[in-house]
Amino acid sequence: MSDKALEVLHNTFGFTAFRGQQEPVIRRVLAGGDALVLMPTGGGKSLCYQVPALIRPGTAVVVSPLIALMEDQVRSLNQLGVRVGCLNSAMPVQDQMQTEEDLVRGELDLLYVAPERLLMPRMMAILEQITVALFAIDEAHCVSQWGHDFRPEYLQLAVLGQRFPGVPRVALTATADRRTRKEIIERLALNQAESFVGSFDRPNIFYRISQKRQAKQQLHAFILKDHPGESGIVYCISRKKVEELSEWLNNHGIRALPYHAGMSPETRSRNQHLFHNEEGLIMVATVAFGMGVDKPDVRFVAHMDLPRSIEAYYQETGRAGRDGLPATAWLAYGLQDVIILGQMLSQSSADVSVRNVEKQKLESMLAFCEISGCRRQALLAYFDEALDEPCGHCDLCAEPVVTWDATDAARKALSNVYRTGQRYGVTHLVDVLMGRENARVKQLGHGQLSTFGIGRDLSQKQWRSVYRQLVARGFLNVIEEHGGLQLSGTSRPLLRGDEVLMLRRDRYEVQEARETRDSIGKVVEVHPEDEPLWDALREVRRELAKAQGIPPYMIFHDSTLLEMIRRRPASLSEMEQVSGVGQRKLLAYGDEFLTVLRVFEGSSVSVDQTEDALV
Repeated sequence: MSDKALEVLHNTFGFTAFRGQQEPVIRRVLAGGDALVLMPTGGGKSLCYQVPALIRPGTAVVVSPLIALMEDQVRSLNQLGVRVGCLNSAMPVQDQMQTEEDLVRGELDLLYVAPERLLMPRMMAILEQITVALFAIDEAHCVSQWGHDFRPEYLQLAVLGQRFPGVPRVALTATADRRTRKEIIERLALNQAESFVGSFDRPNIFYRISQKRQAKQQLHAFILKDHPGESGIVYCISRKKVEELSEWLNNHGIRALPYHAGMSPETRSRNQHLFHNEEGLIMVATVAFGMGVDKPDVRFVAHMDLPRSIEAYYQETGRAGRDGLPATAWLAYGLQDVIILGQMLSQSSADVSVRNVEKQKLESMLAFCEISGCRRQALLAYFDEALDEPCGHCDLCAEPVVTWDATDAARKALSNVYRTGQRYGVTHLVDVLMGRENARVKQLGHGQLSTFGIGRDLSQKQWRSVYRQLVARGFLNVIEEHGGLQLSGTSRPLLRGDEVLMLRRDRYEVQEARETRDSIGKVVEVHPEDEPLWDALREVRRELAKAQGIPPYMIFHDSTLLEMIRRRPASLSEMEQVSGVGQRKLLAYGDEFLTVLRVFEGSSVSVDQTEDALV
């Protein structure tokens, strides 16, 4: 098995060794066993079913939830010379019929299909006529009713085990806590599956979270400082904010496109095509732009609002740096985000049990933002993975947060919530503490309270920070219906003075973080002397991609070009040793890139690469 699998890995995909859990998963599937696979985005999940698909007899059927995602996979595999097809509702009827004929004749190694299409009686009847090599259920977390990507059709996929006994099934996802893993196994009837849980760590991603003040300006400064001219995704909570921010960025010299469910399918498709095919574009989107993102050179993912859960945050930030090169996860948040998400949750038609779980997840996300220790340690701990030492590659490791004794301020803030009746929002509470005799304070008679004016020693910004952190620490609860604050059961010891409370000093400005990135493995930098060669390789890649109407990364990833600079192959046989250059791509593009390399022959070889490019 190992020799055959390694042969396929090298000849087809251009890699010389498996990574992490890939080899044991492939061994399990080749032996006919079921598997549950959890690997981070960019961790090589696809190879876990693509390699067995090229070894086992028959056609591998891959369940994929989005048309854009399966079309990208098909185009990428076509570049490798793999016999692959897909079936979806967006295809012309004639193309669908041709694909079905190819399938019946045994001319496809892999078939990508949406769950709705797979479960149609006609499709099931066709599959019963052929030899199915395996079933791969991609984005398997869609089966979880606790998740924000829930797809009801996924619940019916358990029928595959009944209709096709003996055909191995592999469920794959990048995001699943313990509860979701259990749900995947139960709902897909994968009781005999072996679980393969890879590390959730994405060491190439720098995590940066700051308090929201002037969010647009903060984002603009971050992009210009850390990622000028690079591709990125910016997530917003609403369609309106997507439209406004996209227009604002363009007016301020940054090329951006909007994407949300309220746009026409044609416009969404056009914008997604441009984002995938052009370099340096930024997509401003709601989370409707999600699983279909298969672009490896996204250099940053920014959140303009608090994500609903740590799972959502991890999955969305995971779309950055899929090629293993440096990337940033940036987030700006405030207490208002918590209030808005809480109100949306209270208006949900979901069961009370589901809403309670979602509320807990939101509270965990807020608490994650407010920590003072290593971000990566806290993130991995959420997924039951330990990191012994601080990562050194997040904002709180690079720039430790300053704390202050906020015990007295917190007691004033909590007492103020109690005295005003436990029903008002932060703006009014701060007005009372700061002694502001505005119309509302006078109307409610709150100028006569004992807490009126006792907080003049702190600024409005500081008081808002205190209230936000009291919510994050669980001393205050947000009333979902209107956003008011009320005391929690844990606030009494603090109010009595039995507890000392240290809070964070807020940071709003974007700070330089690049100097910390060289301390992490897999960082690749191009020496100034090699930049002309780097630009020339990217230009030939761009021209080859343009001629075929495909994204440049489908020719070669940036990591492959960087390895060409490091190795300086002088022949096709040497080029074949470059990670990411399989036989099909060697024959199709090898001479083009060798020509460029020969032009620069004899120039300095000075790419610093601390670890080989990722599989």
